[in-house]
Amino acid sequence: MIFSIVFILGILIGSFLNVCIFRIPLKQEIVYTPSHCMTCGYKLKWYDNIPIISYLQIGGKCRQCRSKLSIQYPLIELSNGAAYLGLYWRYGLTWQLGMMCILFSTLLVISMIDINHQIIPNSILTFLMIVSTVYVVFLSKTYISSIVGFFAVSGLLLLISIISKGKMGGGDIKLMAVCGFLLGWQNILVSLVLGSILGSAVGITLIVFKFIKKNQLIPFGPYLSVGIMLAAVYGNDLVDWYLGFLI
Repeated sequence: MIFSIVFILGILIGSFLNVCIFRIPLKQEIVYTPSHCMTCGYKLKWYDNIPIISYLQIGGKCRQCRSKLSIQYPLIELSNGAAYLGLYWRYGLTWQLGMMCILFSTLLVISMIDINHQIIPNSILTFLMIVSTVYVVFLSKTYISSIVGFFAVSGLLLLISIISKGKMGGGDIKLMAVCGFLLGWQNILVSLVLGSILGSAVGITLIVFKFIKKNQLIPFGPYLSVGIMLAAVYGNDLVDWYLGFLI
């Protein structure tokens, strides 16, 4: 029963994440404006807003104008629900579960916006910073590690941005600063390593198979987000394994 509730909560929030992904880059209101077709403006009924089910029921097309709807809608909902299940399995009903769910959903929105628009909105980072501050101050209480973590990777990326004359995006720098405050200096370093390895592997693959040009810039935010999430959940285990391997 609890697993079902967690999954349903995940896909419901996933539905709202879709709203954020499409509207925030366009600077549109995300709470009070009713859900509508992006093509014809048709206002969706309640039965059009049932996560995953509604998309399948209407065949992935607008009920009014029959324009094709993005497969992103059910994929985001399903991904968020599945992630919440995995996080519940690991953490149980704890405050840490709540923080990790918020972190995953926020990173999911950031990744999709960065892929589609090559930006990481300040409003999302501000939200994550506020939630992270509350968590660190009242629950984790890792003050020193959090302060060092805020500057540890973001400072390095800022230096790279200066040297490369802006090829490292400012959004990536701010993302690592905020997440460094939440994760602490050790895990934010782990996230940078993981994100860099993943980004390099994907980038090289895309170049080899000529999906992108050699000098073409690709969004780094999604790879950093994957590294951040892996470090948040498994960072301590990875550090212990690595240190044990060296010893």
